[in-house]
Amino acid sequence: MNEAIRLPRKGTLLLSALAFLAGALPASFSYAAEPNQAGAPASVVVQAREVDLAFPVEATVEAVRQATVAAQVAGRVLEVRADAGQRVKQGELLMRIDAREAAGSDAAAKATLAQARAAYERTRNLHAQKFVSQAALDQAAAAHKAAEGAASSSGAGLSHGTVTAPIAGIVAQRHTEAGELATPGKPLITIYDPKGLRVIASLPQYKLAELRKSARARIELPESGRWIDVLRVEILPTVDPRSHTATARLYLADNVEGVVPGAYARAHFTVGQAQKLTVPPAAVLRRGEVTAVYVIDDKGAAKLRQVRLGEAVTGGELEVLAGLNSGERVSLSPVKAGIEAKAAPAAAR
Repeated sequence: MNEAIRLPRKGTLLLSALAFLAGALPASFSYAAEPNQAGAPASVVVQAREVDLAFPVEATVEAVRQATVAAQVAGRVLEVRADAGQRVKQGELLMRIDAREAAGSDAAAKATLAQARAAYERTRNLHAQKFVSQAALDQAAAAHKAAEGAASSSGAGLSHGTVTAPIAGIVAQRHTEAGELATPGKPLITIYDPKGLRVIASLPQYKLAELRKSARARIELPESGRWIDVLRVEILPTVDPRSHTATARLYLADNVEGVVPGAYARAHFTVGQAQKLTVPPAAVLRRGEVTAVYVIDDKGAAKLRQVRLGEAVTGGELEVLAGLNSGERVSLSPVKAGIEAKAAPAAAR
């Protein structure tokens, strides 16, 4: 009898972990699934299927159209009308900068222009009456044109006191607060167009020939488990001499919800196809180093079974390396299956 209860230490730990999975599953690990007509948890038959073999690369989301507006005139920021997350239209007022110095320069330039214009008109009339030489007329005309250029330049500088949106989109970041001093070249606000997004990835040089042939890929968002189809893959023709990688641009459809510039993503480039046994992520339970699923037998009873899984394949399902056979049925509501499996012996007693 003593021998019957002596178990190896590793076996004891494994049984304890599986028992913990079966009886102490929190609600945070539940997955939405509709019950079938018999009231049992929703399930799926695990089968080998043709899946894309992918080469995963870490990537970053960026906007195709993005602009950082910088100050073009020195002055204190008087008013701020846009903040991060706000939608703006092209030409909409974003900020006002105190441009009194520019206004003074503009007034002086306009006065000089008026004086030069008057001098040019007088000189032209005198030249018509043969009182001044052609050289004097040319000199007055040159002074008039120089004054026109100075007035135009000062007027443009004065207009820079009002900062407007160069494109329509969403304010990504505001770099300056009201009351701060703006200097030429200082970033004020960044705007991006959410309609067009792309993912930037770096490809190793040894894989370029293979990846250029397929030119197919999908995007994975690891934090949400979401997969997004790519409209177009563009691999730049040059290679970075330091990292020996080439830049790939993967363009997404317009107005993709839940994707923002700067987000971490993973690009999966298709390099072939193979038969693999896969299981939906909703059927998997994880506790530390233990990974398991509930297998439903012919009588409808759910039993916990440890499995060994590989990487996610294209589409989000997980490759099964060991623990399951093709044709077996697994529960897509593992929490509910665990509760019912624990309650069944109690009901029988």
